[in-house]
Amino acid sequence: MSYSTQTDLLNRISEDDLIGLTDKTDAGEIDTTIVTRAIADADAEIDGYCGSRYTLPFSPVPVMIRKLSVDIAMYNLYGLNPTLEIPEEIQARYDNAVRFLRDVSSGRVSLGVDAPAEPETGLPQATTDKSDRIFTLGKKSAGSAGSLDNY
Repeated sequence: MSYSTQTDLLNRISEDDLIGLTDKTDAGEIDTTIVTRAIADADAEIDGYCGSRYTLPFSPVPVMIRKLSVDIAMYNLYGLNPTLEIPEEIQARYDNAVRFLRDVSSGRVSLGVDAPAEPETGLPQATTDKSDRIFTLGKKSAGSAGSLDNY
């Protein structure tokens, strides 16, 4: 399942512009194969960033993921045409999408969906939260006769 559709792209640009970006044979029609490929490449890029934090593919697709898929697919379509210069707006949207996806990947931003990358196993989990710390250098641990100072 794709995160965006040709209709989503047509909500952003005109049909004539989409024909211009995809019609390599001068048929006067949108080449759906090229559109599908641009969207698939965009979705793969999104999955590359989000795969470490979320279960993929997204279902249902979060609104933000659909938007990012459109932005990246548009950039991909312009990139397929070396004779065309990528418009500033398209470049800026792509740059913002990648920046956002990096933040998602690092955990600075959430997509607002509950989809952990790995199911809960019931086993102890490693944390970096100071309040969960059991051992501290120079301080005896609770319920133990020693510390980690000698290790």
